[in-house]
Amino acid sequence: MALFKKKKNYIRINPNRAINDKTVMPPEVPDELFAKCPNCKQVIYLKDLGVEKVCPYCSYNFRLGAWERLSLVVDEKSFEEWNNDLKTVDPLNFPEYQEKLSLMKERTGLDEAVLTGKAALNGTPIAIGIMDSNFIMGSMGTIVGEKLTCLFEEATSQKLPVILFTASGGARMQEGILSLMQMAKVSAAVRKHSEAGLLYITVLTDPTTGGVTASFAMEGDIILAEPQTLVGFAGRRVIEQTMKTDLPENFQKAEFLLEHGFVDAIIPRPEMKQRLSTIIKLHVGEGWSKA
Repeated sequence: MALFKKKKNYIRINPNRAINDKTVMPPEVPDELFAKCPNCKQVIYLKDLGVEKVCPYCSYNFRLGAWERLSLVVDEKSFEEWNNDLKTVDPLNFPEYQEKLSLMKERTGLDEAVLTGKAALNGTPIAIGIMDSNFIMGSMGTIVGEKLTCLFEEATSQKLPVILFTASGGARMQEGILSLMQMAKVSAAVRKHSEAGLLYITVLTDPTTGGVTASFAMEGDIILAEPQTLVGFAGRRVIEQTMKTDLPENFQKAEFLLEHGFVDAIIPRPEMKQRLSTIIKLHVGEGWSKA
């Protein structure tokens, strides 16, 4: 029966064996060459995603870090960061909280879950805030609330429109009720900015949930969203169990919110900068720049 024995079509190589006085080593394959799209499940060569990180097969928007998003929206070398000296404390002495903060700072290059400052958008000065879901899921702690409050207060002082990209899992449990207090604190600053006759645009990115949705994320004069963004307060399963009913398949997606009037427009990521620029120029105009 040896005649019909299947032959091996490979050769086992001992990586430590020398051939012609040269050590044979396994081939080196670089990490992070490919990504799998969470929406269409296609495997994508990372270079095909581009800097905008949009799936070439289904147009799914991969999540962006704050610095990545900033580079797509504002004019090059125009960004001036505000309040990067604020330090997060541990009011509840929550176990391993400080270690987690240190790890997040190292991974993201941020001091907290939001990046704030002043920049130019096609030449127009703006105040901008970008929340980053990579930093403890963009959760809203005391320093996130303080940075956002200062963003609106400074924008009011300088008569600047505000663009805020939201991305959050909600209030930060490690800071307890102090996190929930940030909802009212930021909302008060938003109100004063509005009373000064200034423009506030929110851009909902995936995911925007919890206390952020219940406050400043939905208080913009104009509310935009990226395609397929998850937006909501409580989770889908919690709502279904509470209401004892099945929810639509696209419930809490940006498209569902647009259909029901909670969102003004859904903007594809490659078009975001130009559309924001157009909106600001329409609402601000030359008269604002001289005010």
